[in-house]
Amino acid sequence: MATPMMQQYQSLKQQAPDAILFFRLGDFYEMFGADAELAAPILEIALTGRDAGEGQRMPMCGVPFHALDNYLPKLVMAGHKVAICEQVEDPAASKGIVRREIIRIVSPGTLTDTLPDEDDHHYLAAIYYELEWGLAFADLSTGVFTIFQTSSDEILFAEIARLHPAELVATEELMKKNRRCAAYYCTRREKKSFKQTAALRERFAQQDRLLAELDCAAQAAAGLWSYIQEMTCSADLAHFLAISTYTDEECMLLDQWTRRNLELSESLRGKDRKGTLFEVLNLTKTAFGARLLRTWLEQPLLREAAIQQRLDRVEDLVNDAFARADLAKLLTGVYDLERLTAKVSYGSVNARELLSLAHTLRQLPPFRSVLEGSVSQRLQAYLPALCGLDELAQHLTEGIHPEAPVSTKEGGIIRPGFSQPIDALREIAAGGKNFLTRLETSERERTGIRSLKVGFNKVFGYYLEVTHANTQSVPPDYQRKQTLANAERYITAELKAYEQKILESESRLTEMEYEEFLKLRDQTRSAIPRILRAAKALAEIDVFVSWAEAAARYHYVRPQLRTDGIISITEGRHPVVEQVLETGVFVPNDTQMSPGQHLAVITGPNMAGKSTYMRQVALLVLMAHIGSFIPAEKASIALVDRIFTRVGASDDLAGGQSTFMVEMREVAHILSNATARSLLIFDEVGRGTSTYDGLSIAWAVVEYLAGQRALQSKTLFATHYHELTQLAEQLPGVFNLHVGVKERGEDVVFLHKILPGGADRSY
Repeated sequence: MATPMMQQYQSLKQQAPDAILFFRLGDFYEMFGADAELAAPILEIALTGRDAGEGQRMPMCGVPFHALDNYLPKLVMAGHKVAICEQVEDPAASKGIVRREIIRIVSPGTLTDTLPDEDDHHYLAAIYYELEWGLAFADLSTGVFTIFQTSSDEILFAEIARLHPAELVATEELMKKNRRCAAYYCTRREKKSFKQTAALRERFAQQDRLLAELDCAAQAAAGLWSYIQEMTCSADLAHFLAISTYTDEECMLLDQWTRRNLELSESLRGKDRKGTLFEVLNLTKTAFGARLLRTWLEQPLLREAAIQQRLDRVEDLVNDAFARADLAKLLTGVYDLERLTAKVSYGSVNARELLSLAHTLRQLPPFRSVLEGSVSQRLQAYLPALCGLDELAQHLTEGIHPEAPVSTKEGGIIRPGFSQPIDALREIAAGGKNFLTRLETSERERTGIRSLKVGFNKVFGYYLEVTHANTQSVPPDYQRKQTLANAERYITAELKAYEQKILESESRLTEMEYEEFLKLRDQTRSAIPRILRAAKALAEIDVFVSWAEAAARYHYVRPQLRTDGIISITEGRHPVVEQVLETGVFVPNDTQMSPGQHLAVITGPNMAGKSTYMRQVALLVLMAHIGSFIPAEKASIALVDRIFTRVGASDDLAGGQSTFMVEMREVAHILSNATARSLLIFDEVGRGTSTYDGLSIAWAVVEYLAGQRALQSKTLFATHYHELTQLAEQLPGVFNLHVGVKERGEDVVFLHKILPGGADRSY
C-alpha cells in the first residue's frame, strides 16, 4: 500500500494528468514517477528515488522552491504544462499529512514569470468558427484581452502569425481541418467551453454590447476565458480590465509575407531584431513602451484623424527638446508597470517588486511637472491618467524595508517605524539576543572558562559550549545536551526560558510582517485600474519620445497626409539601410505616383538597388500610417488601405509547394485582396519558372493591374523582363523607371539612383 504522502500525491496528480506536478515538500518542489523521468534531463538535475510503500521505490527529482522562476520556464518553453502544488496549511499546526492544493497550472501560453522577451507580448490565443472566424487573444502577464472577427481564413491566420501566440486553443475538429494550426503549440478544448459565454459576459459586463455584435469572436473569447480560469485556478485576474477589438477599417491588416519582406520586427536572416524597422524606431526606455511600439508598428492606422493625432504629439516633442530629454530621463527610472501589476493581481508579487512599483509611482509627480511645463496642450492630455497614485506610492515606500528579502515569509520586509506592534516585537527579539550576549559574559566570569560561548542550531536551539579541557569547571546546574569531538554542549533552565521567549517573538514577528505585507498588497490590488491607466499613458509617452528622438537624431520629417491618391517623396531614404552605412553614403531617391501614373515598371541590373528602393517606399508609407516622421526631405503620402509585397524566392516543403507555386499563391493572394487604394510591391514575378512562361505571367499581372478599372493599385513592379517596358506605351497609368548605371571602361558602377525610363541593357 502506498504511503499517505504518496496517496495524496497521486490524488493531486489525477487533477492534472497532462501536467508535470511540482509537489511542494518543505523547501523543495518534488516530481515523481514519469514526471521526474521527463523533467530531470530538461532541468539538468539528478534523478533519484523515494520509498513509495510496499518496498517500492519511485523515481524522484526536485528543485528548491525559491528557484522556481529559474526552472519553471525551462519545462514550459520545452512544451510541457506544469501544475504548481503548494502546502496550504502550516506544517507545524497540522496533525497529519499537510493539506496541499494545486494553485495554478502553467502552460506555454499562461506563463507569466521570467518570460523570454520583455519587449514583446506573450500571447495565449483561441479561435472558433461558425459562419465567420472568431479570434481572441490575451497576455496574462499584462492584462491585454482582445477579440477580432473576420470572414476570411487568410486574414485570420495572418493575424495569428502576427501575434505568434505561445499557445493556441481550439476544438479538435478545427485543428484537424486546418493544418496551419500545427505551427503552434495547440491545446484542444471541448466545443461546449466556447459556447458558455455567461461567465465571460458577467466578468466583462461593460463589453456586453461588443460581445453581442461579434458573436463568433465572443465564443472564441469564452473558450479562452474558461481556459485561463481553469489554469489559474479561478484567480481574481483583476488586471484584466476590459476586452478591446479592432477592425480592418481602423487598422491596416498586414499579411505575413509583407511583415517578413519589410522586416518590420524580425529580420529575414533570423528571428532577431537586428536590421529591422523596430530596431531603428525603438529608442524606448521601458519594456511596456517597447511592446506598445511593436503593436503600433504591426497595426498601422487607417483613419486620418487618428494618424494626425500621433503625428501632432511626435511633432510637439521634436520641437521641445528640453521636455523630450526630461521625459526620456524620467522614463529610465520606470519599471514594467504592466507586468508588476499582473503579479499583484495573481498574488505572486514580492516585497522587492512592490518597492519597484512604488519607485515607478513616485516618478509620476515629476512627469506631471514636465508635462505641465510643456507648451503642448496635446501632451498635457496625459495628466489625468498620472494622478491619484501619490498616496499609494508614499504608503508602499514607508511600509516596505528598502533591503527586503525576496521571500515574503522570512521577515525583514516591513520598514522600522511603519507598524508599532511589529516594532515592539522587534525590540523583544533584539532584547533577547542582547540577553544572550550578557549571559555569555556573565557565565565566563562565573565559571572562569574564558573560551565559553553561546551558540545556536536548529536541532538543539541555544546552548553553552565548553571545550573538553574546561569541563571540570562546569557548574552543577549545567545539563549536558551534546558531545562533540573537542567540546561539550550544555543548557540551563534560564537559557531555555529565554530561548522560548526569543523564538516565539521571532515567529510572531514573521507572521505579523507577512500580514502587514498582505495589507499593502491588497491596497495595491484595489488601485490596479488606476495603475494600468498610468501605465498606458507612460507607454504612449515613451513611444512618442522615442519617435521624436529618432526624428531629431536621423533627420526625419513630418509626412503630409492626403486622400487624392498621390505619393510624392523628395529625397526619400531607407530607414534601416541608411543606419548600416556610413553617414552620407546612402543615396536618396524621389518617388512620384498618382492615379495617372500608378504602376512603375522598374528595370536595371541585380544588386543595383531596385529591391531596396521598393521596400523603402513601402516602409515610408507604413511609417506615415503608424504616425511616425519619415526619412526624407519632404513627403506627401496618400493614405492606403493595404500594403502587399511579393519579394524573394522560397519553397514550402512542409506544405508540398514548389518555389513557383509559393510565388503564384502569393501573387493570387495580392490580386484577390488589393484595391485601388492599395500599395503593391512585386519583385521579379515569374522567375520561378521558364523564361517565356515567366514573362507571360509578369505581363499578365501588369495588364491586370493597369487594365482593370476597378483595381489600378499603386504598384512598384521590378523585373528583368525588359519587354515589359513596352507596356508604358500601351496601358494607361504605366510608366518606366530604371536604376542608373555608369560604365568606366570594362567596369560598371551602380549609381543607386532611380531615374525615368527603362534600362537599355541587363548588364
